[in-house]
Amino acid sequence: MIRIAVAGAAGRMGSRITALSKEHKELQLAGAFERKGHKDIGKDIGGIVGIGDTGIKLADSLESIIDNVDLVISFTTVEASKEHLKIASSKGKAMVIGTTGFTKDDLKEVAKLTKKIPCVMASNMSMGVNLLLKVLQDIARVLGDAYDVEIIEAHHKMKKDAPSGTALKMAQVIADALKRDLDKVAVYARKGIIGERTQKEIGIQTIRAGDIVGEHTVMFGGLGERIEVTHKVSSRDTFARGALRAAKWVVGKPAGLYDMQDVLGLK
Repeated sequence: MIRIAVAGAAGRMGSRITALSKEHKELQLAGAFERKGHKDIGKDIGGIVGIGDTGIKLADSLESIIDNVDLVISFTTVEASKEHLKIASSKGKAMVIGTTGFTKDDLKEVAKLTKKIPCVMASNMSMGVNLLLKVLQDIARVLGDAYDVEIIEAHHKMKKDAPSGTALKMAQVIADALKRDLDKVAVYARKGIIGERTQKEIGIQTIRAGDIVGEHTVMFGGLGERIEVTHKVSSRDTFARGALRAAKWVVGKPAGLYDMQDVLGLK
């Protein structure tokens, strides 16, 4: 039995991970925590997320429960997830991180901390998106420079980072397949007299509106035809179930940084 703790357990993603953990016989919810000062601290987490009493009180820190768990799942903020990782690393506990918005410097810090523990980190935990990443790599490699690449992503109005981590991952996978430096060819906005589109650029455009859970479309535009590949998520449960699958997979693995491609055996 793998004992898990969920960060931000009363939030949008944390509450679904907490609730759906009951679907897995191999997992035992052993801890749930929120930021200090949260209105539900001390309440039974089961009542908060709608699964009935669990006997587990919502804590106000990871430090207070870390010794009783095997793994921590964090879908929070960059700073919070880094702090959770530091604590987990110091205690030898595995992690699953679904937070997005990490900078290159942040990722260097993550890489150092995961030399001591196994950690699955992915911008998108859905099986569909991770299968799509492999497909996009193959499409880009075959089409080459003859087709223009555009990525359009849409999320709810409360999402803080843009473009989404998933859109950036898609762009990176395509850029690698085309042997391009994404930092040099990515175009994030267009306005005014911009001139003709360059052959190498990869467009990444962002939409924020309402309660859109997550939509990504990748367009390969050629002369006389256009290929569009779209993935739409209608429920956060998709991400939650992916995170729980990652949790079952990563415990017991050698220390290091993994992603959902590893979890799904796509590498």
